[in-house]
Amino acid sequence: MKNQPKAPWLKYFGDIPETLEYPEGSMYEAIKFAYQTHIHNNAYGNAAYEFQGKKTSYPEFFNKVEKTAKAFSAIGIEEGDRVTICMPNAPQGINAFYALNRIGAVPAMIHPLSAAGEITFYVSHSKSKAIVVLDMFYEKVLEALEKVDYPVKVIVARIKDELPFPLNMLYPLTVKDKPAPLPADNENVISWNSFISGGKKVKKLPDVHPDKNDTAVILFSGGTTGTSKGIELTNLNMNALGYEVAAGAGFTMTGLRMFSVMPLFHGFGLGVGIHTALAAGGTCILIPQFTIKTYARDVKKYKPNVIVGVPTLFEALLRSDGFDGVDLSFLRGVFCGGDSLSVELKKKVDAFLEEHHSKVQIREGYGTTECVTASCLTPHDFFREGSIGIPFPDIYYQIVDPKTDTELPYGEEGEICILGPSVMKGYLDNAEETAATLRYHKDGNRWLHTGDLGTMDEDGFIYYKQRMKRLIVVSGFNVYPSQVENTIDAHPDVLLSCAIGIPDPYKMHKVKAFVVLRPGVEPTDEIKEQILEHCRKNISKYAMPREIEFRTELPKTLVGKVAYRVLEEEEEAKAKEKEAAEAANNQDENKE
Repeated sequence: MKNQPKAPWLKYFGDIPETLEYPEGSMYEAIKFAYQTHIHNNAYGNAAYEFQGKKTSYPEFFNKVEKTAKAFSAIGIEEGDRVTICMPNAPQGINAFYALNRIGAVPAMIHPLSAAGEITFYVSHSKSKAIVVLDMFYEKVLEALEKVDYPVKVIVARIKDELPFPLNMLYPLTVKDKPAPLPADNENVISWNSFISGGKKVKKLPDVHPDKNDTAVILFSGGTTGTSKGIELTNLNMNALGYEVAAGAGFTMTGLRMFSVMPLFHGFGLGVGIHTALAAGGTCILIPQFTIKTYARDVKKYKPNVIVGVPTLFEALLRSDGFDGVDLSFLRGVFCGGDSLSVELKKKVDAFLEEHHSKVQIREGYGTTECVTASCLTPHDFFREGSIGIPFPDIYYQIVDPKTDTELPYGEEGEICILGPSVMKGYLDNAEETAATLRYHKDGNRWLHTGDLGTMDEDGFIYYKQRMKRLIVVSGFNVYPSQVENTIDAHPDVLLSCAIGIPDPYKMHKVKAFVVLRPGVEPTDEIKEQILEHCRKNISKYAMPREIEFRTELPKTLVGKVAYRVLEEEEEAKAKEKEAAEAANNQDENKE
């Protein structure tokens, strides 16, 4: 491939083969292989996962997966069927994910905080026959399923059941909003424990496992036209990602402890935080909910060797109380993805790590959900300012002219395209979008078009520049403005809206909506609250507008479209004015 440096990782990543060998089978088999090769034979004896101090060994984990797989079989889930998993990072979610893979069924992963309208779409689009959900969210799921035109089994799990004693007794006392009891008159709603008990009537599971090219999981991406797309990832996609990350880490990941704080429904959280760790024989420290208050406590308590997260998580690291005097020398790898890591934040995090006796620096990666997550990474102890790293083994990048798909010379800016074993199978039941995103180039290869602009230098380092399409990234999660706008515009009192991202000191960005009301409707706090309530029912919590500004009109381009860049520039100017005013006040205070 022209302009593709030959195996740049050999120079910067150390002694790594030019190409890796990947499992021919399923995700479940890859983990079994890791256990049999690394742990069982070499007596590592570490846990598969740890949840709130309760450890589950690999043999116990495999046993739980078998029981869960039998339970799915007992309710009629077969090879090729789909099941929605609407769970935080809790054991039942992990067990269900691999149990479905064990029998060749396909989990569709969604955010527990998804609005009811979104859940209706996810379940219907994936044609899920069942959904696994935490008890505190199941009522919302039942509301969503009222608009699904076929019966769906609802399996309700409880955090309490997976906690060690005495936390399992104390936990219910700490919950403010108690989940409602399960309805006795709905045969499609069943508790997790009853679900598992029902699997006892299945004596044996089939020995046949899914093929590497079979769909292993469906993750959802926001749609640029306001409709989410289901991303079909295969067993090979997931296993290749795990092997590539382990190879590019620069250290042996076998037996290490992964701080699994990124969520299950996120490619980064599922692909790296869970599957990479298990496929390397490591331990996942499951963190169901991240907060600044518990950050330092959990890191000190569990002593993870690897932390993966978005810039928001590492910004929180700097603001968390409780790290004074803490020795972080147990860290072997700190990886950032999901959004651009600024040079300033990297310098601050690196300084923090050094102050706390860690020998590592934060390393940035880049990727999209369409290739699970990361596809390149900053080499170990080698940082080239402004770069997002170099491609993993077996991953190739092209920088192409967005108009012609012609590959560009080194240093010229174009669209970033990716080729390799982690690139998705396609979009679920959406041939048109698949063909637009996975395109054949003149070299005969089918490349993933990311929609991002960047450059490549002669050493193979990739530089991200900007997105070609409108996108707001909130705490590492993609928010498509059109989805927010379509929801707001559906309100009967709204004529037109425009959503943009504005800077936020913690989330990096937050959503602000500019709204033009219909003639005769006056802007009031009541109308604003009605619009927000309408949004709560139809879009995820992280995509919710944090500010709404009413306008009599919105700026337009020459062709009559809303000039969102004008609104972004207005907000940028306001932010600079605010910074200048704060700096002036600080100077005056210092003089005094």
